[in-house]
Amino acid sequence: MDRVPVFTIGYGAREIDAFIAALQRYRIEFLLDVRSRPYSRYKPDFSKDALAEHLRRAGIRYVFMGDTLGGRPADPTCYDAHDKIDYAQVETRAFFREGLERVARAHEQGRRVVLMCSEGKPEACHRSVLIGKALARRGIPVAHIDEHDELLSQEDVLPRLTGGQLSFFGDDMLRATSRKRYERPDEDEDE
Repeated sequence: MDRVPVFTIGYGAREIDAFIAALQRYRIEFLLDVRSRPYSRYKPDFSKDALAEHLRRAGIRYVFMGDTLGGRPADPTCYDAHDKIDYAQVETRAFFREGLERVARAHEQGRRVVLMCSEGKPEACHRSVLIGKALARRGIPVAHIDEHDELLSQEDVLPRLTGGQLSFFGDDMLRATSRKRYERPDEDEDE
């Protein structure tokens, strides 16, 4: 990758020190938290305030963007009849386009940013399925830091979305909705 990509990472099973080390390995300047609810019962070091403090001590700036790029939007029209998120609907919303534009501006400025969520595997998260696809369509390179701290391009992740099978109908047919069914957004959960 010639240009600085937009990085993504999920904390997954990592402890905070290993997570910070992964960010430092890739010289991340800004962490953009794309969780709709930036709190974790299971890993309190990754709750918003604690995480921001850990990052501050490591010289990395924390920015919450779950309101624009989160995987569980508050807008009820972004969900289908089975309470699955319809990513095609999300992409048409002004809040999503605004968040994507902020990331694009950071990329244009050469900033080393990482989008963070809770899922360790990029193919299991909206970081690749929604945001990564939208950035790639704009010609912005995306590099996913996987659960082993290795980089995968958006193109590397696409076959993983279908279990190694390329879609006969093209990339747009891959998981148009989330795999998960959600209760309406008002719970305190990792995501």
